[in-house]
Amino acid sequence: MRSARLDATDWLILRELQADGRITNVDLARKVGVSAPPCLRRVRALEEAGIIEGFNAILNDKALGFDVTAFAMIKLHSQAEADLIAFEERVKTSPIVRDCHMLSGETDFVLRCVAPDLSAFQDFIIHELTAAPNVASVKTSLVIRTSKRAAGVPTELAAAGS
Repeated sequence: MRSARLDATDWLILRELQADGRITNVDLARKVGVSAPPCLRRVRALEEAGIIEGFNAILNDKALGFDVTAFAMIKLHSQAEADLIAFEERVKTSPIVRDCHMLSGETDFVLRCVAPDLSAFQDFIIHELTAAPNVASVKTSLVIRTSKRAAGVPTELAAAGS
């Protein structure tokens, strides 16, 4: 079930589930205009195809005591594939790193980090990132505020083409 083979109903299902992953199948079916059994079959097919990877709760970081969100831009000494993979494997083990993206250009990786406080984030930078093998430089930026946070993909854009 490649994206080119998704029909308008599939895209509606994805949009609704992305907006509310806890929606019941009956409500989802009603919103997308199909009966419950075929709706459930479609959702299961989307899961089996790997289009729906899972369902998560969106947590309020500040309410849970995680007051620092920051981005770390990492430059490595070597961009050999083995070195890139080694860095990725290292940051996967850190609970502070929430997202890791390899980039083109002057920065090799950007990490979104969430920590309880500035001290914990600084400890992570000093003891884990700058001390890591192959790391040439680390530049950080603290998030002052977040004005938009959208998970997933812009289904509205993809659905327009189907």
